[in-house]
Amino acid sequence: MLTLASLRTRWAALIGSFVAVALGVGVMTAMGLGLAATLDPPARAPERFGSSPVVVAGLDRLTVEVRRGPGTARVSQKLAYPHPVDERLLAELRKLGPVTMGSQEEIGAAGVDAVGVDAAVADVRAVVGDRARVLTSDARRRVDPSYERDAEALVAVNSLLGTAGGVTTFVSVFVTASTFAFVVALRRREFGLLRMAGATPGQVRRLLLGEAVAVGVVASGAGCALGAWGAPVLVRALVDGGVAPTWFAVPGAVVWPYHVAFWTGVSVALAGAWVAARRAGRIGPVEALREASVDTGVLPLSRRVIGAVLLAGGLGLLAWKVGTDPAELLKRKTYTTQPMLLITAAAALAPLLVRPVVRLVGAVLPGAAGLLIRENAATSVRRTAAVAAPVLVTVALAGSLLGAAGTVAQAKGAEAEARTRADFVVTGEPGGGLRTDVARGTGATATVAGSASTAVYVVEEGSALVRSDARAVADVAAFASVARLPVVAGDVRELDDRSIVVNEEWERHEVGQSVRVWLGDGRPVRLRIVAVLARGTGDNGAYVTAANAGGAVVDRVEVRVGSGADRAGVAAALEGAAGAGGTVRSAEEWLAANRPGTRAHTRLGFLVVLGIALVYAGIALAGTLLMATSARGAELRSLRLAGATRGQVRVVVVGEALVAVLVGVVLGVAVTAVNLAGVVGALGMVSAPVGVAVPWEVAGACVGVCGVVAVVAVAGAVGRR
Repeated sequence: MLTLASLRTRWAALIGSFVAVALGVGVMTAMGLGLAATLDPPARAPERFGSSPVVVAGLDRLTVEVRRGPGTARVSQKLAYPHPVDERLLAELRKLGPVTMGSQEEIGAAGVDAVGVDAAVADVRAVVGDRARVLTSDARRRVDPSYERDAEALVAVNSLLGTAGGVTTFVSVFVTASTFAFVVALRRREFGLLRMAGATPGQVRRLLLGEAVAVGVVASGAGCALGAWGAPVLVRALVDGGVAPTWFAVPGAVVWPYHVAFWTGVSVALAGAWVAARRAGRIGPVEALREASVDTGVLPLSRRVIGAVLLAGGLGLLAWKVGTDPAELLKRKTYTTQPMLLITAAAALAPLLVRPVVRLVGAVLPGAAGLLIRENAATSVRRTAAVAAPVLVTVALAGSLLGAAGTVAQAKGAEAEARTRADFVVTGEPGGGLRTDVARGTGATATVAGSASTAVYVVEEGSALVRSDARAVADVAAFASVARLPVVAGDVRELDDRSIVVNEEWERHEVGQSVRVWLGDGRPVRLRIVAVLARGTGDNGAYVTAANAGGAVVDRVEVRVGSGADRAGVAAALEGAAGAGGTVRSAEEWLAANRPGTRAHTRLGFLVVLGIALVYAGIALAGTLLMATSARGAELRSLRLAGATRGQVRVVVVGEALVAVLVGVVLGVAVTAVNLAGVVGALGMVSAPVGVAVPWEVAGACVGVCGVVAVVAVAGAVGRR
């Protein structure tokens, strides 16, 4: 009964937590429905061989034996270039029934990759044996042109939604815990009176936890309804943004996302209220007799220890990864989750940092109003920290996520630019092939180097089959003239049909060593290492000769024009020689078109995460400031009695809110600086170009929104008094 009475009278104080939990559950429901669609996509009819009951396709996987524990196991990787269906097998299949070859564009230069057969499945399997794959029913889609693209898109969507859902849970717990903690701080007198009236610490804790359960259940139900409405909107945004396939849709009969989101919401509400409830239970009856404006004991020993452990863990983990595995820090999954420890640590220690940061940012405030703003913000530590916390989360996420992604993308682009000396680059359609004599007849001395995109496979540590992207070089001497590879040992010019160029990421990467590799078509060979490249950001792949192309055909020709030649004339001649299947660009244009950058789904995912964090920040800011201003009636009346005008009171209160926002900005920038310093250190350790890409526009927009919300909320609350 006491809990229900408290909910009826304290609903305004709990509205912020209600909205935060409802929004979090809504987002998690929508994300869960999207994940369900990626895990069980709708069945679709085959496109390429829809009229053929059986499809015979070339072998497309490399399978080798590796060590696993005391025995061995067979592992496989998809081949860069699947085997074609050979002429002998085609002749045998034609004896069974009509064979559909597909269009010439689908066949390509590498030969026939798949055919449709109008015959009994058992007869086809008996003829094919282990020479090719026999696909029936839905499996026939595996040879559709869109199959691999759609599969990659589903993985991207799965990753995006999983990341956004995880960050949503983190931010919702963070905001809910912060809101409940501030509610307890405002209700100290109430809890002290309850203790004086005979309430035990356990009863006070149960009161708060009961409020949390009620808020969690109702808000989670509302959130599930919100998520059911928002899921189709999210799916349309993913499809329109080119992240998800055009057929991607919300599944119909699926309930597990609702269960997961609902019970997560209830758990978040309880988790957010648990620490606050323990603190409320420790408030003694003497609190009812004390009413001071200066916050004391705002950072108990347990919170100091937790904050220090999180800070040490975040900094230690960052330093350990930079020193032992810097390449790991450059991966999206790592730099997405890495900031969470430092953000939580900074938020936990925020009350300890408020006073020095307020003194720093408030030193420039002039006059009596400035003095009052600075001192009020410094003494009301709980209020300032509660306002700063959501701003800290938003700024730190914006700077760390987009900053890390932009920094890595910038390094990748610089690496790509440094790897070529070419003046022109001619590219062709995948699988179509290019002539390597495109520079003939240009009337200029030119160095021409053709290469093909392929892959090689190697077993590392005896237990893992690792794929490495590679390029197959047609003319080594010419390639060495047009390329500028980041060689740390050996000489690329020594590359021949019995050797390979690797990078430092390979387990064996010493010049002169021999490594057993499998080529892009699965052929095993043993090659000698003649040069080793810097590890870089991960785009410095292996290099082999055309004899080891593994089924690849030339798809890029780089041309370096001799001194004194007419570049415009060379470009025109190249256009004529390349034909309809080739595209001629200057090196600058080619680099601009192919510059590595943040992928569309990654950036969209980060923007979704930041949007969620920004909405949460707005909710937390508005709720905290409304509650805090409503509880300052006596203080504000005292200012009026001391001679302050209504406008001056509004200036002071708004100024305090903006100072608190600035405290959050300073702490968020500090967290961002540490995280980006780790990424920069990792780039230096892998010999990659070092630079920092700071997302000033996005971070500035986040700060601006937080500032506007703070001003509107506090000005509105003061105006009603």
